[in-house]
Amino acid sequence: MPDWNLTSVIQQMHHAAAKYAWPVWDRLRYRVARYPKTSLATVALLAIWLFCLPRPLFDKPVSIVLEDQHGELLGARIAADGQWRFPAKQQVPENYAQCVVAFEDKRFWWHPGVDPVSILRALRLNMKKGAVASGGSTITMQVIRMARNNPPRTIWEKIVEIFMATRLELRCSKTEILALYAANAPFGGNVVGLEAASWRYFGKKPALLSWAEAATLAVLPNSPALIHPGRNRATLLLKRNQLLDRLAERGAITTSTCALAKAEPLPEAPLPLPQLAPHLLDRLAAGLKLHSESRFATAIDRELQQRVTEILQRRQERYRGNGVYNLATVVLEVSSGNTICYVGNVVGAGAEHGEQVDVIVAPRSTGSILKPFLYALALENGNILPNSLLHDVPTQLGQYKPENYFETYDGAVPARRALVRSLNIPFVLLLQEYGLEKFHFELQQLGLTTLHRPPAHYGLTLILGGAEACLLDITSTYARMAKKLNQATQYPPQKNTTDPLKQLSPSAIWFTFEAMQQVERPTSLGDWELFETSRRIAWKTGTSFGFRDAWAAGVTPQYAVGVWVGNADGEGRPGLLGVDLAAPVLFEIFEQLPNDGAWFEPPYDNMKQVPVCRQSGFRAGPDCEADTSWIPRAGLKAVRCTYHRLLHLDSSAAWQVTSACEAPFRMIHRPWFVLSPLEEFYYMRKNPTYQPPPPFRPDCAATQTAPDQLPMQLIYPNNPTRIYVPVDLDGKLSSTVFQVAHRIPETEIFWHLDGLFLGSTKTFHQMALQPAVGKHRLTLVDVHGNRVEQNFEIIGKGE
Repeated sequence: MPDWNLTSVIQQMHHAAAKYAWPVWDRLRYRVARYPKTSLATVALLAIWLFCLPRPLFDKPVSIVLEDQHGELLGARIAADGQWRFPAKQQVPENYAQCVVAFEDKRFWWHPGVDPVSILRALRLNMKKGAVASGGSTITMQVIRMARNNPPRTIWEKIVEIFMATRLELRCSKTEILALYAANAPFGGNVVGLEAASWRYFGKKPALLSWAEAATLAVLPNSPALIHPGRNRATLLLKRNQLLDRLAERGAITTSTCALAKAEPLPEAPLPLPQLAPHLLDRLAAGLKLHSESRFATAIDRELQQRVTEILQRRQERYRGNGVYNLATVVLEVSSGNTICYVGNVVGAGAEHGEQVDVIVAPRSTGSILKPFLYALALENGNILPNSLLHDVPTQLGQYKPENYFETYDGAVPARRALVRSLNIPFVLLLQEYGLEKFHFELQQLGLTTLHRPPAHYGLTLILGGAEACLLDITSTYARMAKKLNQATQYPPQKNTTDPLKQLSPSAIWFTFEAMQQVERPTSLGDWELFETSRRIAWKTGTSFGFRDAWAAGVTPQYAVGVWVGNADGEGRPGLLGVDLAAPVLFEIFEQLPNDGAWFEPPYDNMKQVPVCRQSGFRAGPDCEADTSWIPRAGLKAVRCTYHRLLHLDSSAAWQVTSACEAPFRMIHRPWFVLSPLEEFYYMRKNPTYQPPPPFRPDCAATQTAPDQLPMQLIYPNNPTRIYVPVDLDGKLSSTVFQVAHRIPETEIFWHLDGLFLGSTKTFHQMALQPAVGKHRLTLVDVHGNRVEQNFEIIGKGE
């Protein structure tokens, strides 16, 4: 019985290695020593074979391709060499793969890059015909030939192709080789590659090709000239049908499928490629780096893009009658932030009207579109509560005099209603209170990328269009606000550690969106009417100075939409208003979007219930009639109501008195909602139920010392100012109308200018004056001795 111990086995293995393995190496060393040149040539040939393929294999320019969320083509730009050559994909459709293998290289899946059977068959055929009738090239060899720019067909080139093809088979899989062939094969004219051919000849992506279409494109690289209409079409049809018959014989398709495929017509003239988002394509192409990926997969919804494009084209046909030629819109999905529609301009407006300008990213004057941001930030900062009163009176801030749309005033208006009506003066004064520098900084933090200049450059006009913003930034900010609000009301609430809107709480956003649901627009008569919509949308419009830009932005829990209407060259047009031209486009676009009826839930975890003054909208003070209302949590730091005062009246309650003229035990103490005389002058026109405070009893009038107790206040000028007065045709200075408000209009007021008596007024307290150029002092005294003085300066031409 043999000894099978471990030591014996190891010894036997060593003997075998010495007997067989080592002699092999000995023989190799012997042959290298005996034939050094042959051995060196063999090593060199092996090295050349290993490194014969360039990287990348194809280094030709490719088209820039833009795709939607489903891989559908949105647009493309021709390659730098004038060819439609799309970037290569990793795979080709199965039906095309079967067609091209059956037609070009039926043993493709088994040979190592060269097919000896095909080579021999080609040699026999060529010798028989006395000319080159067949090359015997495999698909792999054709890939090598195309990579080498199709050199002349010679025996040497064929050897090189065979040599490199075997190396390519080692580097790439069969599927990858087939994809390289499909991406670089010629398909007639300047069409290169399967994908470009599929779109140019059939208007669809390769995955949707029928068997007839796939067979047509499989035979076309063999004779690309056959695709031209009227040139050998019968030959192309015959080749296609023969290939279909071959597929049917092999069982790749059924007989009925073959018959139906053969009944399909050949393609006619090449189709134009889709150009559904040309401005987005240009924008992406402009940022494309050399040798970087030139296929852009986007989240664009192709069908939505087509419908919205048609909406803008239809609107442009209507608006161009008023000299308005350009429109743009962007639609964002709130949950993901993805852009699902991008129409940078209306194609067809004409180069002379700037149709090539991508308005979505172009800085434009904002008009009033920034007001909701200030409203939300002021809520967050505690400057206001949702319905706090804001001043709305004629205002002169240095050399800047803001005006409302119709130059009318409410005296005092709730902040929410000021936003609904987009009043200018209340928001200018709110910006002054909030802080220009702070607002400028917060806008940058919100995502407005076009505020490149310091705050002082814009001044208080920042809130009325003094700065420029782009449509994408505005819409993106509203989308992020909606996303934050959605996250805050989900259960359990989502915590976002990378929150880009840390300066806004969910409650401030919710109250802002609630106010933005109801927008009023001015009528031709100067009144206001509610702009009705068919679905719940938080939206805002804006119109820039000179009627150059009309804006509309809207947001729902699912989508944010921005619209711009105007002229790309900045030309203003009468009637170019956001609410009239941009808002209808906004609502029409929203009609194209899914609507589940959901609305933003109130973020009660970020809100508080507190007593709020019924008349002023501020936190209730001790003298207010209060209602319990929800406010943002940040509103707890808001000031208490300063409009309500405890008035001391005499026993008849018809006069105000003081302890200097009335015994305290005879007084009636009554809380009263008090506005300044200037606010009261305008407030009473819109609020007839307002009761002004009783006047001071004549024997108590002299005891008024506080300025806010005076019954009259200048409307113009209401602070020290410089007044420019133009010169009339007769060479004299025009008149300047001075005006004052009195709580009791029937009171007589005596007017003095620089100490000279000018006259008196009753009921309507205004006077047209022509002061000379220079500094002056206006003094007003009523019959009760109440006195108001104001300095001003008249400047003329050239000063």
